[in-house]
Amino acid sequence: MEQNRGRIQTTTASNEAPPHMGERQGSVGGLLHEREVVRSAGRDAISTFLDSHTCFSVLRASGKCVVFDTRIPIQLAFYALVEHDMQAAPLWDPSTCQFVGLLTVTDFIDVLRWYRRTGADVTTLASRSIADILSDSQILSTVLLRHIPWRGKQDGHQSNHPKTNTTSVNHHHMFFSADANTTLKHACKILHEHSLDFLPVLIPDDMRVLATITYTTILEHLVTHFREQRRLFDDTVYDLGIGTYHEHVITCHHRQTLAEVLHTLHIHGLSAVPIVDDEQKVKAVYSRSDITFLATATDAQDALTNLDLTLDIILNQQRKDVTTPDALHTCTIRHTLQSIFEYFAQWKFNRLIVIDEEERVIGIVSARDLVAYFLEGGGS
Repeated sequence: MEQNRGRIQTTTASNEAPPHMGERQGSVGGLLHEREVVRSAGRDAISTFLDSHTCFSVLRASGKCVVFDTRIPIQLAFYALVEHDMQAAPLWDPSTCQFVGLLTVTDFIDVLRWYRRTGADVTTLASRSIADILSDSQILSTVLLRHIPWRGKQDGHQSNHPKTNTTSVNHHHMFFSADANTTLKHACKILHEHSLDFLPVLIPDDMRVLATITYTTILEHLVTHFREQRRLFDDTVYDLGIGTYHEHVITCHHRQTLAEVLHTLHIHGLSAVPIVDDEQKVKAVYSRSDITFLATATDAQDALTNLDLTLDIILNQQRKDVTTPDALHTCTIRHTLQSIFEYFAQWKFNRLIVIDEEERVIGIVSARDLVAYFLEGGGS
């Protein structure tokens, strides 16, 4: 991973030889205590920063927000998301005059998977409303039932034992939000505690939606505005337990079909997965929200057919002239938290794939993992 000058300001490393161990409390125990003090100070500093900034501070000076009436066809809503380059939009129920949930690009893809599996007439999607789809118990209890990974100290993705390490939840009948004055720390807690990917920001007085924020949004604000002269982030993310490693990492092969990969992502509760070749070297990352197979389809039936394409074909169809947060970015277990911050400041990634010297996948560090680490320390 290229080392670039970052937005989090720290003093440069000293070239002086380290003092004798006897000068630093005289024992390994003393050094370990000092390291824990520094780590705690780093978490406290970030936690204080998040507590002193509000959701309003991360909003762009200009932008757009889409809200869907639950009566419109779900297929029309999906095309609107694509047209406006958005991943999610709040749902408004006019019968109750309140927000009732979110619709994401991933939801529409999952509904297509249900039509493929059941053999139902996919052309009905052109007329079925969002409310109709979300009241269909067969769809809600299968493809739209979200599996939440159990997240331990080194988890940000999922282990190889989904039956024992996931819980299931239906987010489509719940609406979580924050108002513009909510602190970023509290917003992070809402995202974290409810296993959300998106959090709408509202003006509560008139129920206007200002934006929908994510972990990446908050992390971008952090690396842009946080300033710290103390050296608090020189431990590696691996030593800090940030991310998922070794046997807990799920990968997919580049010759698997898209339907197989999407199923793997769904049952493990993942938003993306590293794609490897025959030698287990990483080739790409595939995200559940990737719409390449839909963009190349002529109609809904063609989209179902595209689910049988292999990832090799899908990846070759992806645009190469744009860089998205889901593009492949890599690091090693030797990279420090500071260097990860610096890299994020340049590339705004959703996740880093941790690789060894032979480019084989050994871990994943997501934006969620980075933010969650600081929620573990720093105050209440």
